Amino acid sequence: MVMGTEELLRLTVAALMTRTGERQNVVAEALGLSQAQVSRKQAGRQHWSLEDVDGLAAHYGLHVLDLLAGPTHAVGVLHGSIPPLRPADVASLPLAAQLPIPAAQLPAQPSPAPAPQAAVPAEPAAVVPVVAVPVGLCVLCGEPTSEELEGFPQHLSAEECAFALAAVPPAPGQASAPAAPAPAPVPQFPVEPPASKPAGVMAEPAAPEPAPAPAAPAPAAVPVAVPVKADAPPAPEPAAARPRSPRTYASGDLISQITGAVEEALEDHAGDFEAAQAALIKAAIPDVMALLKASRVGGRYEHSEFPPTAEILRKPSQKGADEIWEGRPKWRNPELVAAAKAGAQLEVTALDMNAAYLSALKCWLPIGQLREVTTGVHDPKKAGVHLITPASWDHADLPNPLGNRMEPGELWVSESTLRLLLDCARQDLADAPTIHRSLVSGATEGLLEKLRRALAETRKNALTEGDELTVAYVKAMYSKLVSTVGESTANRELRRPDWMHIIRAKAFANLWMKANKAHKAGLQVVEISGTDELHVVGDWRQVFSEGRDLNQVKEKNTYLLGGKR
Repeated sequence: MVMGTEELLRLTVAALMTRTGERQNVVAEALGLSQAQVSRKQAGRQHWSLEDVDGLAAHYGLHVLDLLAGPTHAVGVLHGSIPPLRPADVASLPLAAQLPIPAAQLPAQPSPAPAPQAAVPAEPAAVVPVVAVPVGLCVLCGEPTSEELEGFPQHLSAEECAFALAAVPPAPGQASAPAAPAPAPVPQFPVEPPASKPAGVMAEPAAPEPAPAPAAPAPAAVPVAVPVKADAPPAPEPAAARPRSPRTYASGDLISQITGAVEEALEDHAGDFEAAQAALIKAAIPDVMALLKASRVGGRYEHSEFPPTAEILRKPSQKGADEIWEGRPKWRNPELVAAAKAGAQLEVTALDMNAAYLSALKCWLPIGQLREVTTGVHDPKKAGVHLITPASWDHADLPNPLGNRMEPGELWVSESTLRLLLDCARQDLADAPTIHRSLVSGATEGLLEKLRRALAETRKNALTEGDELTVAYVKAMYSKLVSTVGESTANRELRRPDWMHIIRAKAFANLWMKANKAHKAGLQVVEISGTDELHVVGDWRQVFSEGRDLNQVKEKNTYLLGGKR
């Protein structure tokens, strides 16, 4: 499907903002717009006008043609690694430089008079290089490349990435000359392309080239000048000298969509906090689904949104439950409870895990339709639901990773629970479960990762700025995403009950791992319950960092076990 011009423009603007480290408010100020207007234009709820296009081109110092040629070209022109498409520059190029064919097959073109050069060897007139057109920015080093690997722009070796990062190379076959002034002439060596890349088509030189002098070790810092023709475009700036924007934790465009929606809600409700919060929470489901789709743009695969639902994942009634056991914990330490009843008193701290479901979005999710496998072997590259017989659990001071299930025998568990049980087996805490059947598909741990990072970073920034409205909006989005991706009428854009069980089970598994970490550090685990409560005895600050970030915990309260709470 051919991408529309305006959609291509939105991608280009997002790429330029990410590469320069700008936020939407900077672009809005340059265009004379509000940040909310730019957010709506980038989200596709409003159209970019021709006047906006002129303003964007002027803001980034690009010609309109370069701005509309796509994100790869625009970013390359911005940093000087790709020639611009301005008509004047195109017209000034020799005909041989515009077409990828040898100069010998072209009609004779009058050669412009070269600018005076001191100690610069003449370039053979009949040798015209083929200009390699970059297909995009390398996914490894971020520099332009003309190669693709599995559909992604990428250099074919680490040496090419290092060469691209060190400096922008001259065109193949272009001669080099010593920089002026210089204390002594520097031997010239032709720059050859890497062995894994085609060398390009070149016409035979009119005269044989002189044999190069024997190579001698030269200091790496010796500058080498490249002869520049009078009518040639300016040489690109070396990559080392170009300013690089810092790598962002998440996509700046996704973060801008979230903050833009908050500002738009405040603007629509004249600054009324409660009214804006109610509107944002009401729109949380369609908003988070729009963010999910935006985060999947450019992904290597497309996930199934409405695959056939397996029988065990179907609810028998509207208020009934399917057959999947998620391992929700509800456990109290029997030994400590018995000691408290005998008269002992222990000071217990109740800890709260931050944004448990947001952290749980990083889990192994199946991509396509679930297919039955009966090998009894767990494939780490696949995910789904599994019929197992769990092993016995013989640790009275540590909760069972299966939660509070009391019935013995077979049960269906999700991918997150099975991986936790297998991890317990690797730690010699219990035997591995027996797998009878599996309904699985090819899987990835990064399917929701861009969305999770955008939500997590927006939440972190909002907490730093004391913006509780954005915090509440983010919480509504990730919690409603988890609760409605199953068989819910509130979300008609995605039906993946397997995802819902896997994400929720991952939150429970994360809580169990926190309890295991505390136990290994010497704390006494008193209780774990729900998705985010962990009660311990001991100095918990030696084990966990205190705060509201995802990798931190916060204290809810303290009480005496055996006394009144």
